[in-house]
Amino acid sequence: MKQIKNSILNHTKNLSPFTELEKSLILEAEKATANAYAPFSNFFVGAAILLQNGEIITGSNQENASYPNGLCAERVALNTYGNMRTEEKIVAMAITAKSKDFKIPEILSPCGACLQVMAEYVKRQNSDFRIIVFSEVGGYYYAEGVSTFLPFGFNLNRK
Repeated sequence: MKQIKNSILNHTKNLSPFTELEKSLILEAEKATANAYAPFSNFFVGAAILLQNGEIITGSNQENASYPNGLCAERVALNTYGNMRTEEKIVAMAITAKSKDFKIPEILSPCGACLQVMAEYVKRQNSDFRIIVFSEVGGYYYAEGVSTFLPFGFNLNRK
């Protein structure tokens, strides 16, 4: 039997379980939704990454008329981080979304592609990071590691 590390998904309706840095991170993810380009779905997603030194990197979803060519907010933020080639580790990521057309589901989970990219960064930095997701309906869900959302991610077990 495979043991899944950090597999508890926590829930809260308020910000009390979060540190001041995490509260700032959540606010930055919310602000990032304003930069989303979502004329097709009207689904505006913002993501923010907290680095070990307290720096925050944001991203927003960017749609395209050729649908598969769009990018999710999480990957925009992670690719920006990767391009920076910083030695600072990711310690947390917050994701939030809103829509003018529909209510966001109770739990807003990153898509499988984004989770796999997150798992790659966990592997690269040799440490996991907290994931915080927010929806107006469900409140805040958070986990201490990516594996809670993607327990069987693709892994080549390379050295």
